[in-house]
Amino acid sequence: MSEACESVLRIHGTPNERQKLFFASRARYTAYGGARGGGKSWALRRKLMGLCLCYPGIRCLLVRRSYAELKANHVRPLLDEYGTLLSYSEGDKILTLPNGSSIALGYCASTRDVLRYQGQEYDIIAIDEATQLSEYQFSIFKACLRGTRDVPRRMYLTCNPGGIGHAWVKRLFVERKFREDENPDDYLFISAQVYDNPILLRADPDYVRQLESLPQKLRDAWLYGRWDVFEGQFFSEFDPDVHICSPFEVPTELHYFVAFDYGFDMLAALLLGVDNAGNLFAVDEFCQSNLTLSEAARHVARLCKGRNVRYAVASPDLWNRRQDTGKSGFEVMQSVLGMPPMCAADNRRVPGWRLLREYLQPAPDAPVLRISSACTELCRSMPALLCDTMRPEDASDEPHAVTHAPEALRYAVMSRAKESISSPRPDNTFRFAKKERSLF
Repeated sequence: MSEACESVLRIHGTPNERQKLFFASRARYTAYGGARGGGKSWALRRKLMGLCLCYPGIRCLLVRRSYAELKANHVRPLLDEYGTLLSYSEGDKILTLPNGSSIALGYCASTRDVLRYQGQEYDIIAIDEATQLSEYQFSIFKACLRGTRDVPRRMYLTCNPGGIGHAWVKRLFVERKFREDENPDDYLFISAQVYDNPILLRADPDYVRQLESLPQKLRDAWLYGRWDVFEGQFFSEFDPDVHICSPFEVPTELHYFVAFDYGFDMLAALLLGVDNAGNLFAVDEFCQSNLTLSEAARHVARLCKGRNVRYAVASPDLWNRRQDTGKSGFEVMQSVLGMPPMCAADNRRVPGWRLLREYLQPAPDAPVLRISSACTELCRSMPALLCDTMRPEDASDEPHAVTHAPEALRYAVMSRAKESISSPRPDNTFRFAKKERSLF
């Protein structure tokens, strides 16, 4: 911190090594955390106050999912630590400093809440527990990071695995898989565990012991900050080391079919195959948004090209007639050259997910389901799917972006199920959808 800042106020407390990296970051978007007890909240408050003191007149925004959480976790500690320096307006929800800098206090529990920030400008934005926000909400806040003054424009995020924002935080900061409009240099992730926080280790050793005594899945997420397991994960049995394979490991002699979930927001099409032992392989995929029915059908046909694809199973709503054309989606798609014979999926959700779990159970020699690493969207979405909080046996429809490929996979396994799907293991006979005869 500069001498000018020290002349105003010396901030007490010694940061640990991970917090020093966080303070030193100059990336446009910096995420800090991963595990519990890494000192995220303390670091976020110190960073905001340091910037406010160094750059008079800057406008900051501090956000959490609810205002009650924000007040308990940040407002009260800030007033305790800087009470003589900060003025707090409960009505305006803002903290101000004598040099003109300010910290607006925001909350974002829903899509409606985030719309209040459209068109606003902030120099610094801090989002606490970013995985509780959707990617859409994050994108709105990104658009607010702008202004004309010659000051840094930065966004700081704290995060733990889990929540509706798990997938986008993991993609950007942990996996570093970027889209064309995203600059990798803008994003930095600083991982921190409770073992990196010596002050907490000394002050509350029981907290560490509590984390160490958790069941394995929770311990991996909360203690070690693993992003492939977390609380609320729908397919806790999904293991990338077991269920994902190289394309070269997929047998060449398979009986192929296609399953797809179509909406204008996303087409998720999976090419699947069954071997003579009844093992199911997700061989390839095509996932893209903003496609018309005929465009989607052409992409499905290309996915099938060169293989003897027996049928395509899709959501039954495609058989509904559309008021604008009088035709059903089925009629439009089935008329495209190369489109396999289409059949309506059994789209019962809970039975479908239950059957898919059976496919994920380990078998004596190999899992019943293997997913080629070429199916990048399916590999990304399966571990990111969340439980529905009101109906734990069902998957949540949020974050919606990760639901499409697993939905298609659910259609696939249900197309091979018997009328009764209560048997403990899936039926390993390859079946034509809606027919009773076997290929063998």
